[in-house]
Amino acid sequence: MVKLVTSQAGTTLKALQQRFNLFPSHLFSSILLRNFAVVYGATASMFRIRLSLTYKQMSKLVVNSYEEFAAHLGEELGVSPWLEIDQERINLFADATLDHQWIHVDVERAKQESQFKSTIAHGYLTLSLLPHLWEQIIEVNNIKMLVNYGMDKMRFGQAVVTGSRVRLVTKLHAISNIRGICKAEIEFKIEIEGQRKPALEGIATFLYYFE
Repeated sequence: MVKLVTSQAGTTLKALQQRFNLFPSHLFSSILLRNFAVVYGATASMFRIRLSLTYKQMSKLVVNSYEEFAAHLGEELGVSPWLEIDQERINLFADATLDHQWIHVDVERAKQESQFKSTIAHGYLTLSLLPHLWEQIIEVNNIKMLVNYGMDKMRFGQAVVTGSRVRLVTKLHAISNIRGICKAEIEFKIEIEGQRKPALEGIATFLYYFE
């Protein structure tokens, strides 16, 4: 819930979101902020904004059966902790995939020639973090195994500059019981800290084999 009180007419929530980089997914932060007060200048005067935010504290979702999982259809499932993408992680991914393009691994050349003035993570490195980040959000018990089934509508939004932190934001898009197998379609975004546009987004499908 966001409550806005301002001493100057015309100040809107949208303006505050743009000014302080507050976007819908941030309402699911683990931090509780109350009475967030700031002072900044207008063209001819100074004015005070009092912004009271209540953040929904997210803990790991625990699911013990198909029925419990299905009860969350259409809901936000959670947000993972931030994870830093450093150069060491990028180098290891380059070695594992044999993708040593200079935009990822040549720090000095990237400083001189890249539009980002830095190396950037492989897009598929960011995507590959999905299972790990997903495990930080949900714990599914009483299963024999989990299978990554597929990916739909996946697209990259922007590059992840080395040293950035990313996190996963998820929603249960669809769920079905196929001959005893739980097919869960998860709408996801991998966000970059401080950026409005996500690194990538799509729908990931997992198959859960409940016992």
